[in-house]
Amino acid sequence: MSKPTTHVSGFKYWFHEVWTSLSDHFRTLGRHRAEPINDRASLRRFLETRASYVAQTSLYGYLRTRTGKLYPEYFQNDEFVRVVNGAKWLIWLACLSDLSVYAGGLLSQRSRGGAREVGALIEVLVGAILDDTGVPADVDAEFLPQVQRVRARIVACDWSAVTDDDAAFSASPTALARWAPVVENLKELDEEIVKNSVRFRWQEIRRDLRRNLDAEAVLRSSA
Repeated sequence: MSKPTTHVSGFKYWFHEVWTSLSDHFRTLGRHRAEPINDRASLRRFLETRASYVAQTSLYGYLRTRTGKLYPEYFQNDEFVRVVNGAKWLIWLACLSDLSVYAGGLLSQRSRGGAREVGALIEVLVGAILDDTGVPADVDAEFLPQVQRVRARIVACDWSAVTDDDAAFSASPTALARWAPVVENLKELDEEIVKNSVRFRWQEIRRDLRRNLDAEAVLRSSA
């Protein structure tokens, strides 16, 4: 399968496209009523939906800007679609991992619950998401090892050390740079802007979680 090649005029055009897409999304978010995050179900829903959003918009946005006008044609190629779907799941795992660590850090900072209680809750929520996801039909051999890395990261996390900044978001920028089906020499050129674009996508999501999270209510809620 031939992988995407560039049909765009470089970094400035790409950054403009990313910025425009994100600005439109954030304006749209601002017009919707914020959902309170006050129990386990709402926190799980937040983790799932926001991880999916960042994974898909990051990947498809990168592919769109790198393929240009040929973007629709690439998605008529079954093999290309298969590879994209496999990459999408790997990037989603990294997004879920990062956001779950950040959320656990906020729970630890904002509640009287100890690290053990916070860790147990995040393990349950992430475990349920991963169990319900199972092994999608379009993943490759990398999927299950990455699932185990997500679980291991959650188990080993020092929740009291998680800071309210972008430090927790270490896996998702690297995942897009690694797994996106773009030729290697282009990915090497794009690496920093790709990673920064993913970090930027998390900013509004972090603000949403800060604004809407009731940590004590989440920890008190039943499973």
